Amino acid sequence: MSGLFSSLNQSVQALTAQSLALNIAGKNLANLNNASYARQRVIFGDRGTVSTPQGPASMGLEALGVQQIRDSLLDQQVTREIALTSSYTSQQQILQNAQANLGQTINNTAATNSTGSSAGTGGLGAALDDFFNSFQSLAASPTDVGERQTLLQKAGILTDTINQTDANLAQVQTDATAQIQADVGNVNQMLATIANLNKEIGSVEIGKPNSAVDLRDQRQATLELLAAKLPVTTSPGANGMLQVTMKDASNNDVVLVDDANVTGPVTFTGTGLTAGASATAVQFSSGSIFGALTARDGAVQDMRNSLDAISQQLVTSVNAAYNPSNAAGGNFFDPAGTTAATITLQAGLTATSLTAGVGAAGDNSIALAVAAVGNQTFSTSGPTPDAISGTIGQYYGGAVSALGQALASTNTLVDNQTSVQSLVQTQRNSVSGVSLDEEMADLVRYQTAYQASARVFTIVDGLLDTVVNHLGSP
Repeated sequence: MSGLFSSLNQSVQALTAQSLALNIAGKNLANLNNASYARQRVIFGDRGTVSTPQGPASMGLEALGVQQIRDSLLDQQVTREIALTSSYTSQQQILQNAQANLGQTINNTAATNSTGSSAGTGGLGAALDDFFNSFQSLAASPTDVGERQTLLQKAGILTDTINQTDANLAQVQTDATAQIQADVGNVNQMLATIANLNKEIGSVEIGKPNSAVDLRDQRQATLELLAAKLPVTTSPGANGMLQVTMKDASNNDVVLVDDANVTGPVTFTGTGLTAGASATAVQFSSGSIFGALTARDGAVQDMRNSLDAISQQLVTSVNAAYNPSNAAGGNFFDPAGTTAATITLQAGLTATSLTAGVGAAGDNSIALAVAAVGNQTFSTSGPTPDAISGTIGQYYGGAVSALGQALASTNTLVDNQTSVQSLVQTQRNSVSGVSLDEEMADLVRYQTAYQASARVFTIVDGLLDTVVNHLGSP
């Protein structure tokens, strides 16, 4: 009798174990397309032995637990690649916006135009051409009122284009700043989520290491979302919890999440980030926040600086040619407006007051002198350095080409890094991902084992019924 009861008990345990295995295989299949899910499997084990009159006997099969198939090194590598991809993508988007707001068709192979520009067509490049060409036309017809009106119109278009281009680029920077601030808000929410998940994992895994498999999936998914904004480093804590850190300028750890607690919020200072309990400046080199800062303070600001330099050179050189005697109120551009945001024509300048020359009617010396500024070569070196090097057109063409090259390089980086990230994720999926074929085979295997255990249970139950209810009956 004891042997039959022992066999019955073993069958029940086997049924329970195989039932759990079937459930886990079904769960794996349900998450076939869930990129955040790591496949699970049941760990089977022997319940041990028991002494019997016939000697030691197995107590049967049992499910020891559910194991999550994860490779922590691959997880870390995926997280790093996500951070890099997000950084390049963020830079790409901002540089694309900046290029679009130039209103300039960039063509690095374009022939040099009359002002020495190779920036392409449209935008400020065309406005510079039209401005100096209008002075050349005025020199050919110095008393023509129509030429004077056309020149003032082209001059107004030039200053408006410079003002608007600078305002457009400033808006691109403002939008980048707003995106950084939004990302920082998301970062703080994700840090709080990780701390809460740490707390839940720690509660579940007291005495049961690695048992909170679904919570660990959620935490890893959140860490990867966090890496897309801001790269962090993790280290193991107690009961399956993680400590989340970054580095400061001295390569010391700045703790963001200490097990179940967020030590301090991440804060945007305008030029960088602080974090931790003591609001320490942190160093980082990837993530969308880094990409936005890099583009905002790098290529976009360089373009705005170039516009300021062009504006300063235009005002200084054109005024010197147009008003050689430096007479009060006799300038072409307002000498107080030497930046891209402030450049404007001299107040009171009209077609009637416009000067083509200093001599008798028909003198075109002033118009020729201003037109020559378009082809004048400047230099930032020497005892009296200029604001730019090369001609105004060449300098602008170089600035636009630099922005175009920055975008082209970023486009290449995005393509390459996307491929690297995809490769690493494929490697992780080969370890942690759900295989349809494997899970279907497991379902058949576990179902067969379940049916076999059920059959054994039925047979033992029948034997017990015979022993209990029929043996000894008349």
